[in-house]
Amino acid sequence: MAPITEVEGRRVALSNLEKVLYPATGFTKAELLHYYATTAEVLLPHLRDRPVSFLRYPDGPDGQLFFTKNVPPGTPEWVTTAEVPRSEGPARMVLVQDLPSLMWAANLVTEFHTHQWVADDPGEADRLVFDLDPGPPATVVHCCEVALWLRERLAADGVEAFVKTSGAKGLHLLAAVRGSSSERVSEYAKALAVEAERAMPRLVVHRMTRSLRPGKVFVDWSQNAARKTTAAPYTVRARTEPAVSTPVTWEEVARCRRAEQLVFRAGEVGPRVQDHGDLLAPLFDRRRAAALP
Repeated sequence: MAPITEVEGRRVALSNLEKVLYPATGFTKAELLHYYATTAEVLLPHLRDRPVSFLRYPDGPDGQLFFTKNVPPGTPEWVTTAEVPRSEGPARMVLVQDLPSLMWAANLVTEFHTHQWVADDPGEADRLVFDLDPGPPATVVHCCEVALWLRERLAADGVEAFVKTSGAKGLHLLAAVRGSSSERVSEYAKALAVEAERAMPRLVVHRMTRSLRPGKVFVDWSQNAARKTTAAPYTVRARTEPAVSTPVTWEEVARCRRAEQLVFRAGEVGPRVQDHGDLLAPLFDRRRAAALP
């Protein structure tokens, strides 16, 4: 029987704590849960009020990976859920609102993925996102060059961009927006991706076609669609090592010369938060949210 832990007055079952999830490093499920418990203060604001999709990997990244979008069977009654629109009809998804809900979800062994809108207002996007994905032999170093170009281009439209590692190979650019539907944000993001390709044709591609991507950075604008989700800040990824989607400074992006400089594992994120706080905290200041041109 799984041990029961009390978290802020809620009883949470935590199972298989000694299980090694990342064989390359010996990182265990207990360490994963400890990571989420100790980063909850900065992670939870990025999850709160947003329907969460879970990319589950209960046997580690080398095992089966599967998305869970609807409320999973066995979800405790105290976990908040919300009805969300889908093309095939409304569905119910989890909202990770507090530490007990976070620890329950983390025990499922999951990446956290969120929409660019909140459950109370699915018709209006409050985030713009670009996923910069390098096609080998391109690396995150090339993504940094593209990110700096996009930052300047967004600033010209009055949009303030922030950046995090994807936790995989690339970078995510995020901005707070207001007054636009997901469709409008997608149109704007696509136009900038096309513009980036014209400005840097040897480096950038805006289409997903695999044959176009070797040696280039795919500027994925499509994650702004209302149905799409993006890996949340501070989520651990299902990769060879417990790499985290980590907020970084623009100075770190500008200085990056080797891919390893922008790889952060679970044990390295806590000290970064102590030094920098949440580098994405300005996204929650609605006074800084941009109206798209």
